[in-house]
Amino acid sequence: MLQTSRRKLSFIFLIAMLLILPVADQGKNVFVSATDDSSETQFEDGSLEEKMSNILDNPNLDGAITGVNISDADSGEVLYSHEGDTRLHPASNQKLITAAAALEKLGTDYQFSTEVFTDGKVKGPVLHGDLFLKGKGDPTLLKEDFDQFAADLKNQGIKKIKGDLVGDDTWYDDERLSLDLNWSDEPYYTGAQVSALTLSPNEDYDAGTVIVEVTPSEDGDQADVKLTPETDYINIVNHTEMAPAGEAKSISIQRKHGTNDIVVEGVMPEDGTMSRSWASVWEPTGYAVDVFRKSLEEQGIKFIGNSNIRFEATPDHANMLTSKDSMTLEELLIPFMKLSNNGHGETLVKEMGKVVQDEGSWDAGLDVVRDVLSELTINNDTILLRDGSGMSHKNYIPANDLAQLLYNIQDKDWFPAFKESLPVAGVSERFVGGTLRSRMTSEPVQGNVTAKTGSLTSVSALSGYVTALDGKELIFSVMINNYLGSSSTIKAIEDEIATMLAENEFNE
Repeated sequence: MLQTSRRKLSFIFLIAMLLILPVADQGKNVFVSATDDSSETQFEDGSLEEKMSNILDNPNLDGAITGVNISDADSGEVLYSHEGDTRLHPASNQKLITAAAALEKLGTDYQFSTEVFTDGKVKGPVLHGDLFLKGKGDPTLLKEDFDQFAADLKNQGIKKIKGDLVGDDTWYDDERLSLDLNWSDEPYYTGAQVSALTLSPNEDYDAGTVIVEVTPSEDGDQADVKLTPETDYINIVNHTEMAPAGEAKSISIQRKHGTNDIVVEGVMPEDGTMSRSWASVWEPTGYAVDVFRKSLEEQGIKFIGNSNIRFEATPDHANMLTSKDSMTLEELLIPFMKLSNNGHGETLVKEMGKVVQDEGSWDAGLDVVRDVLSELTINNDTILLRDGSGMSHKNYIPANDLAQLLYNIQDKDWFPAFKESLPVAGVSERFVGGTLRSRMTSEPVQGNVTAKTGSLTSVSALSGYVTALDGKELIFSVMINNYLGSSSTIKAIEDEIATMLAENEFNE
């Protein structure tokens, strides 16, 4: 009887020892939870747990849900987790997932292309046949690219076109807006429509938008309104009034839903400053074709006969006249991630669907993203993906999983491009500091925190990398949902967490 009891005790002791043995580091797929209080990170003036409790004990978080994960970037050990397994809206932290998936499936050197075809023949100075402008998703096309296409045709001796101008956007499906985009976001650049044939007004590359500038008029009763690029596709409805110098300026710029009527209203004083806004375009394929036609006309190329503008697929037998490849994906990631460009996120999802599954749709693209997450050992059962930008209030991911993603990708050959694309705290240059350029502007966080921001109504997030005072590399993910009040107050809490991580020593 005594011998049997001893055997039971030995067995229990063996099981207990196995449970408390540390997990061996098997590479970047290891992500270890620190659940034993004895392993809690200690600082001179308290533990990590205590410091985080003090930060999160903030009345501005009352009624909100806050998910936090802080992990060792080298080992994957979870140093701290608060509501880390709770699924939360990531806002633009969703772009971390989209960027990682695009880099994995498309590669850093991937380029979009745009092509010009004809189904006719050139006879002397006349092109007898239709001219096709075929878009294949490039969100970085500018007016100057269409100018170059027109110049290329002129250099081939084409002065007249006896046929139609045809826009081909069939590379993607015809769904222009992601499933959960709020209708109230649709008139603005943050909710621009996605088309395989589109145009950006400047080098921020907000595809499918036009810049509207309102300035004082020198001799008129209404303010002057200018579009960039110039296009007849947009109709300006000017309801402004000029006022004497010194009066308050109040200018509103908004496109009417379902139309390309942009209504400009309000008062512009004689000494008023410019008002500028980026307005999304309804059906951007037609916008791109209209601007291309202007480029042709500026090069002296005229349409003759009974020419029209049409929208359909380029025939298989058509001949290519000219083309352009975009910047590489590595280069595109800079405006995408630094400036949190929603259109780029949605375009990349459709492009992944087209390249991998031959279907340029959100459904196909999000299937590709889920496959990448599985390959990166992220459990898709804990995540809900609805778009590529984070605009949806139905995206869900736990902070623990987002931090695990940031850990697991560090061994990828594309990781340097990924990390380079993240905003850098306190650096004023737009294409370095990005959406963090005005936050955490002093040491030890300035230039130290590289992280993706996220903002929606009642949602704020910040996830990325920071180096502690002793040189230890850390990963953190903070997602705050359901808060009421000032977003700047909530972002200050995120900054406080990142600053606390930067100013402490974590090595034993």
